[in-house]
Amino acid sequence: MLFWLTLAAATAWLLWYMVTVPGASYAGALRPLTGEEQLIAGNLRRHVAAIASREHNVFRPAELEAAAQYIEKALAGQGHAVALQRIQAGPGEVRNIEIEITGEGRRDEIIVVGAHYDSVSGAPGANDNGSGVGAMLELARLFYGSRPARTLRFVAFVNEEPPFYHSDSMGSRHYARRSKARGENIVAMFSLETIGYYSDEPGSQRYPFPLGFFYPRTGDFLAFVSNLSSRGLLHEVIAGFRRHAEFPSEGAAAPAFIPGVDWSDHWSFWQEGWPALMVTDTALYRYPYYHSAQDTPDKVDYERTARVVTGLYRALRILSQADVSSKSE
Repeated sequence: MLFWLTLAAATAWLLWYMVTVPGASYAGALRPLTGEEQLIAGNLRRHVAAIASREHNVFRPAELEAAAQYIEKALAGQGHAVALQRIQAGPGEVRNIEIEITGEGRRDEIIVVGAHYDSVSGAPGANDNGSGVGAMLELARLFYGSRPARTLRFVAFVNEEPPFYHSDSMGSRHYARRSKARGENIVAMFSLETIGYYSDEPGSQRYPFPLGFFYPRTGDFLAFVSNLSSRGLLHEVIAGFRRHAEFPSEGAAAPAFIPGVDWSDHWSFWQEGWPALMVTDTALYRYPYYHSAQDTPDKVDYERTARVVTGLYRALRILSQADVSSKSE
């Protein structure tokens, strides 16, 4: 009997440790978009249409190249200096794309904000992951000209989808290993993964066991997901998001063996021992068009995603201690 009581107590404590996060999720009607958010929404629509109107991956090299060129031109057009990390993938060459805003005072502490720009075979990838790339581009635009204490990097990763997923050939795996070899100090990594679909319908949200006992059944929120060792980062970020964003949010720090917890580029940074988390609409647990030919630009909710970008911008300002103009206030 003592054994079972101890096991029950330990399980209850672990579940509390996983699902308890600071602050309270925003509740109530969403306010009208600000002028800046209207601009973000329009930009997101253009980004997703340009990057993810057709399948783009190493099996569709012309389309993948077109997506890469669009991302490079968008970042350069914002005024950033664009750097490339070239990777050999089968018979051809692909690349990660990044820009850096060097920190002042704590420049050796690096925050990476990344999103993969390839789509799975057979899908245009508008939400997975045109929405994440579009958000990354808009965050890079909003931070242009800022003076953060910590260094900010915005990165578009190639080769996240199968057959590269969770292999040494992932673009983010190449990136993380290079950073480790250089002795870089990555203090936080954010994977923006499938963030553009929201629903107000009861029952629209599902979860892997046992998370369904603790979270809403309506898929109208943004999720922050980490492993147990990144729990501190998760709490810091979601606290900042909830203080400054008028958008519903949930968070979980869970073992990576729970399905979905490690399903993106943050996994590559965990392999090097760095704190990292995924920012997501929960993908297949909510999105009915996940990894299908119907994952098209018309499925993305650009207005709500613009609100998400605003909240992430404000949370990243705090984490990076950036001195910036009030572009999205």
